[in-house]
Amino acid sequence: MAVVEFGEVMEDIPKSRLPDTVQPGDVLWFYEDGKVEVDAKERKRLSSDIDELMDELWED
Repeated sequence: MAVVEFGEVMEDIPKSRLPDTVQPGDVLWFYEDGKVEVDAKERKRLSSDIDELMDELWED
């Protein structure tokens, strides 16, 4: 099982429904036809945003 966050709601999803390449922190798109896609571009953007926030937090 994998824990997937949908906004403020967390759901357990069978790993068999997810792409083999999925990693913790990935951004996923779930489609009505059951297809699930990893959005690497959005993950990179969010990671960059988090890094900037952390830099601001630890500035002297």
